[in-house]
Amino acid sequence: MFKKVMISIFICLFVVTSVYAAEKRGTTGEAKKMVKKAIAYIKANGQEKAFAEINNPKGKFVYRDLYITVFDMDGKCLARGFNPDLLGKNLTELKDPDGKFFIKERIEMAKTKESGWQDYKYIDPLSKKVEPKTAYFEKYGDIIVTCGAYKPKK
Repeated sequence: MFKKVMISIFICLFVVTSVYAAEKRGTTGEAKKMVKKAIAYIKANGQEKAFAEINNPKGKFVYRDLYITVFDMDGKCLARGFNPDLLGKNLTELKDPDGKFFIKERIEMAKTKESGWQDYKYIDPLSKKVEPKTAYFEKYGDIIVTCGAYKPKK
């Protein structure tokens, strides 16, 4: 009897923990909405004011594990809601753990289409582990506005 109770408690704790962790993650739909919101903000307020807001880790463009990143067409990071150490740097040589030059790939994608999705791996700011991620991007003028969501664990 005790063993059955303990197993039931363990299962309940696992389910509650899993649901809580999933609620902390942003979704692909939220990532896409955030990109559209950032572009609308850039249009309404100009790049200088918008980039300052995007760079604010407590601002309107950081939500749970979602954050906006903006690049120019050469790969320079112009704005970023997470890890400000990368601001102003050219990130075209940045590789994911599988060796994918994902910024370079995103720029090439943006040259041929105005928006899209891209898969790669990156460090999750919540778990601090490398996780599979999918990023939505839109090209706006000569910049690329991006927000990625970590893929749910299977």
